[in-house]
Amino acid sequence: MRGEPSCPKCGGRVRAPGLFADSWQCGVHGTVHPQQPVVPPSVEALVVVTNRARVPVWMPWPLPVGWLFTGVACAGDDRSGGRATAVACSGPGPLGGPGELLLIAEELGVGLGARFAGIPGPDPGPGMRVDKPPHVKVLAAGRPTPLWHVEGTPDDRAVFAGEACGLWLWAVVWPEQTGLLMYDEMVLTDLRDAGAEVDLVPCGALSPRLLSP
Repeated sequence: MRGEPSCPKCGGRVRAPGLFADSWQCGVHGTVHPQQPVVPPSVEALVVVTNRARVPVWMPWPLPVGWLFTGVACAGDDRSGGRATAVACSGPGPLGGPGELLLIAEELGVGLGARFAGIPGPDPGPGMRVDKPPHVKVLAAGRPTPLWHVEGTPDDRAVFAGEACGLWLWAVVWPEQTGLLMYDEMVLTDLRDAGAEVDLVPCGALSPRLLSP
């Protein structure tokens, strides 16, 4: 399962810092914060990402009934720390069948959220119509946080985006109808502040969405 770091914007190969550049480089996107290889979900993997992260590691807490933690990804290296995180959860959809939710926190321009959303990116851009009322609200680290539906995404998913703690917050949901979960005021916890409660997170099988958005 372990592989090489990749570009958070396209998943392509990246070059490590060297003689001619002091940052990670993608042949298409230039300087990037590399996405680290995805490993099977476990409390240990979650702790590694949480300790490295400079951005929130969002998870619905408590998880919806029947839902499990199914993977985590991050972008950044040991020097810069985690500049983007993505937490996957899976469980029964509100209309039946399996559902998947990916919560991404990232700094401006990293591009991990846009890649999972299936849009050019690196940020939500004009697809997020902030001139209209927000479509859903979540409680993120105790703060009411509006999210807008992002237009122009593939038909197989629903994408919401907004700002929390001064950073992008994306919620990407498969299939699209599972997006109904977001209309109940979901409570999101930054796992960096969860302490020993992280040990209680129930783990499932790795979500394929983290490997192939």
